[in-house]
Amino acid sequence: MIYSAERIHLRNPSEVDEIKKFLKKFQLDFEEDIDYTVAIRENGQVVATCSKSKDILKCFAIDSSMQGSGITNILLKALQDKLFEEGIFHSFIFTKPIYETIFTSLGYKVVEKVDKVILLEGGMGGIDKELEKISFEFSIDSHIPKTALVMNCNPFTLGHRYLIEQASEISEEVLLFVVEENKSLFPFKVRYDLVKKGVADLKNVKVIPGGKYIISSATFPSYFLRETGEFLEAYTTLDAKIFANYFCKKFNITQRLVGEEPYCEVTSAYNDALAKTLKKFGIGLKTIKRKEGGEETGFISASKVRESIKRNKSVNIDELSKLIPKSTLEFLQSEDGKEIVEKIISSHTPH
Repeated sequence: MIYSAERIHLRNPSEVDEIKKFLKKFQLDFEEDIDYTVAIRENGQVVATCSKSKDILKCFAIDSSMQGSGITNILLKALQDKLFEEGIFHSFIFTKPIYETIFTSLGYKVVEKVDKVILLEGGMGGIDKELEKISFEFSIDSHIPKTALVMNCNPFTLGHRYLIEQASEISEEVLLFVVEENKSLFPFKVRYDLVKKGVADLKNVKVIPGGKYIISSATFPSYFLRETGEFLEAYTTLDAKIFANYFCKKFNITQRLVGEEPYCEVTSAYNDALAKTLKKFGIGLKTIKRKEGGEETGFISASKVRESIKRNKSVNIDELSKLIPKSTLEFLQSEDGKEIVEKIISSHTPH
C-alpha cells in the first residue's frame, strides 16, 4: 500500500482532537506552539503523525503495526517540504531516545541526549558552526578561563546588574548570553539592547545572543511552557549538558554564575540540574543571593517590574527606580517602551 501524509487543519477542533487522542497512546501531548501537523491514515484511522513548531520537529508517533514500513520517512519529508516552503533550511528533532537510529539513518545528527529526550539536528549549519560564528564575531580567546551567565532579562534590572558585577569582579572575562527566544513581553532585540547599555561600563563582559542552543524551545521547552511535570528534569538536564559539552569546551568556560531562585519552580529546577551536570564536567556553579531593593521592595526581579507596571497601570518612576537602571527606565518612557508598557497592562498575567 502507498501511504501519503495529509495536513491536519489546526483550526478544526475535531481533527486536532483526533491527533491528541492518538498521541496520548504514546504518552505525548499536543503542544500549544505547534504550527503544522501531518498524519497518515489507514482505513480512515490515524496510524502516524508528526508536527512542527517553526524549525523544531516533534510529536512523532507511529502505530506499532506500521513501524518499519518507511512511514517515518514520509512524515519527515512532509515536514521538510513545509520548512523549505517557509525558507527554513536547518531543523531540530525533539523526540524520545528510542528513535535515535531512525532519525540518524535519515541524515540527522545527535546534539545531545538524556534518559527521556534526545535532540537531533539536520540541514545547513549546526551547533559547531554556530559556536565558530560566535567565537569570530565576539573575538573570544579560548585560552582565557571565563565565567558565564545566561539571562532572559525581561526587562534588565538592578538585580541582573548586581549578578553581572559579581561575575565581572571575580573573572578575567565574562560571557553573558541573553536568551534569544522571542517569547517574552520584551522582545529579544529590546532585551539585548538594554543589557548592552546596562553593562557598557564593565569592560570584561561580552554580551552575546543566546541563539538556538541555550534555553530555547529546542533545548528547554519547559522554560517557556512553564511545565513542572515529569519531563522538567529531562529538559533542564538536556540544556545543561549542551552548555557544558559544547559552550564550556569551546570557550574555556570554567564557571557559571546564577542567581538564587526562591520563586520560580522551573528556574529553581534548572539551577539544580545545572549544579549536577556541570559538576560531572568539572565546571563550577556559583549561586549568588539576589540583590534586595530595600525593606519594602525585597528581592529585585523582572517579574516585580512587570507587576509594578500592571498594578499602577503606568511607569511609576519612584517605585521602578529601585528596581531598574536608568537605561531601562528611559526605554520604558520612550515611544517603543510605551507600547510594551501597554502590553503588560493589558496582559492576562505579568509574564
